Amino acid sequence: MPDSQLVPVVLSGGSGTRLWPVSREKHPKQLQPLLGGESLLQNTLRRLQGLPLGAPIVVSNQDYRFITAEQLRQLGLSAWTLLLEPAGRNTAPALTAAAVYAARAGADPVLLATPADHHVRDPAAFRAAVLRGLSEAERGAVVTFGILPDRPETGYGYIEVKVGAPQGLPSVAGDTAPGAAMDLRAFREKPDAATAATYVADGRHYWNSGIFMLRASVWLKAIGHFAPEILTACNAAVAKAHDDGDFLRLDADAFAASPADSIDYAVMEKLPTTQELRIPSRVIPLDVGWSDVGAWDALWEAIDRDADGNAVKGDVWMEDSHGNLVIAEHGLVACLGCEDMVVVETADAVLIAPKARTQDVRLIVSRLKAAGRSETDLHRKVHRPWGWFDGIDSGERFQVKRIVVRPGAKLSLQMHHHRAEHWVVVSGTARVTRGDEVLLLGENESTFIPLGVKHRLENPGQIPLEIIEVQSGSYLGEDDIVRFDDNYGRKP
Repeated sequence: MPDSQLVPVVLSGGSGTRLWPVSREKHPKQLQPLLGGESLLQNTLRRLQGLPLGAPIVVSNQDYRFITAEQLRQLGLSAWTLLLEPAGRNTAPALTAAAVYAARAGADPVLLATPADHHVRDPAAFRAAVLRGLSEAERGAVVTFGILPDRPETGYGYIEVKVGAPQGLPSVAGDTAPGAAMDLRAFREKPDAATAATYVADGRHYWNSGIFMLRASVWLKAIGHFAPEILTACNAAVAKAHDDGDFLRLDADAFAASPADSIDYAVMEKLPTTQELRIPSRVIPLDVGWSDVGAWDALWEAIDRDADGNAVKGDVWMEDSHGNLVIAEHGLVACLGCEDMVVVETADAVLIAPKARTQDVRLIVSRLKAAGRSETDLHRKVHRPWGWFDGIDSGERFQVKRIVVRPGAKLSLQMHHHRAEHWVVVSGTARVTRGDEVLLLGENESTFIPLGVKHRLENPGQIPLEIIEVQSGSYLGEDDIVRFDDNYGRKP
């Protein structure tokens, strides 16, 4: 067993626009249960269990902070760090900030940098590959994981390995075993179809998984050489970071000064040909049923299918249909005579597209966003640190919400300038602050909150509190909130 503790660095800041309408800008694909009961982020950390792990570092967008923290709590982790980016700067600054944080107080752990949105069918084989690479990383190498290609894919970048005996590090047991480390020769951009076919045929090329393992000091040395502006900005962002309970907030001004760049472009593509750094680059081959779940056709590849090649989730009825992906979140979806289609139904949007066109879903998202449509941003069901709400109905001067508050949680003490609210308790117990009054309401009891009155909703019980809220007024937007006190640090 290797000596080092392995610190996962989970990169969880992307928006996943190609998986719209399930993935939204403020509730992206890595936080969605696309492949079972847990989210892709939770699956990423689950598959690492059994390795000699330290406390994981999850790098996320601050817009996702509350739901990300809740999902980490659900995993039962003893410790973790949620590092919040004030703005997206791509993966190189994200990993650099995590490495600076991990290396504080003189520590030099081995980091396993992995995206939060990948799928692996064989977690045991993945863990075995990580252990094979860990000894290489302990001795100063940058280790990347190459996916054994099963088709000439044009949507992935490729890794080329050197032919012959591994170079650059002393020989260790297992170097000649299947799946042992090989020397990295070069990264290759996404190829055309003919080039991809050549890559697959020659046996020297692997898909680039975007998963890397290396000591914190090795990454900081490499990024300092190739992109010193990123290192300078991230050093300052971590030094001035604000500890906010569940979150470590990177300094906004310092982090904004960092150039935006990916791990591949900033360092990895340059590393194999830069001899003066003396940092060996190694590749561990992976044959573990990997998918980046980048678009709906990739999800169709990743999940189980029936005898007709259909992958379905939810209440779906198929008739004379083959090779489809169909997801029904709220109602029955029936398909008749459909071939190689994607149908995704959510509460407020439906996507229908040929499976071959799913890479272009981002075009729909960009045009909807330009048109000011809220469906690109949030689901009808919106997560909050205290629970969630679902916008059931709305019309001129009214809106109806179903609100669920976690046990022990409370909303902010607030008031509204433009709306009044009527609350009906469906289940659980509600403690309601209304002006100078404090009320305790049970099932089937209700109260009215007049416009302009300070109020707060709390759940003092042991089970979730569910209420129906009816809003009425001249303006019903979520920004009509004046907060006077908030347990979660949200500003007015």
